[in-house]
Amino acid sequence: MTRVVLPAVGRHPRMPAPWMVSMSSHVRMNHKRKPANRVSLVCVIAVVGIGLSACSVPKVAARLFISPTPTPSMTRTPTITQSPTRTHTPTVTRTATRTSTSTRTSTPSLTPTITLTPTITSTPTRTATITPTPEIRGRVSVQSNCRYGPGSAYLYEWGLYPANHVTVLNRNDDATWVYVDPWTYIDFCWVKADLLEIDGDITKLDVRVPILPASDLYGPVSNVRASRVDGDVWIAWDGIWMTEDDYRGYLIEVWVCEVEELVFKPIHSHGFLVILPDDPDCDEESYGRVYAAEKHGYTRWVAIPWPAHPTATPPKKPSE
Repeated sequence: MTRVVLPAVGRHPRMPAPWMVSMSSHVRMNHKRKPANRVSLVCVIAVVGIGLSACSVPKVAARLFISPTPTPSMTRTPTITQSPTRTHTPTVTRTATRTSTSTRTSTPSLTPTITLTPTITSTPTRTATITPTPEIRGRVSVQSNCRYGPGSAYLYEWGLYPANHVTVLNRNDDATWVYVDPWTYIDFCWVKADLLEIDGDITKLDVRVPILPASDLYGPVSNVRASRVDGDVWIAWDGIWMTEDDYRGYLIEVWVCEVEELVFKPIHSHGFLVILPDDPDCDEESYGRVYAAEKHGYTRWVAIPWPAHPTATPPKKPSE
């Protein structure tokens, strides 16, 4: 026997109504007990169906014989939403472009331009003719001392011997001493002219002022003083201490008046006083200086305070 299940309205088609569940359970239980009661179940169903109103027949028939239309259920369908993708938009950067500016180019003229260049003409000038000093040579006749200055008052520098040759370069004021270049020596020195056999005229040579070697081992002399007694000048100074090996005395260089002419005189002394004649007839004033000498050279010189002549006329005062 086929079992028909009537679905309840508003429920899932697969879910039976509660009364039918109860009935079905009852039927199952009775079926086990009394399988012959199946006919009674059909009769009950028929009676229930007759009790329904006539207008309900079609509806019941429809519910009995028409398969119910399944009610659609809402099913959640996942929706994939695309996220916006960042798109790199290129940035346009303006680059400065150098635009060449047209330059006006001068059009060469077809007519040549003639430029006159002045010509400088040199004017001949007179050039002084230098007359070379004749070279004068000498030969040592007797053994001689070559010194730092023109006179025996100066320190010894080099020795000259007979047959030694020299070149004569200069002379002193009166040509009594000459400044020579010995062929046997690397330096220059002064020698007395009459000790040489000289080939030439030494008076044509230039006058030379001696340059003395300086020494700073000792200080200069002090308290230099001078006085005039009659026609003479007395010169004095305070001496300085030196070692015995270094000591070479004192040198006095003076320019004194003799016969209306100023004459140079070098004097060597081991004392502290020198007396010199000095005439009052020269246009120039006399003067002098004092050195201390040691074997290496000379100390700084000190000027002599030269006394005036007693016959000198003092200058007149301007009239008021």
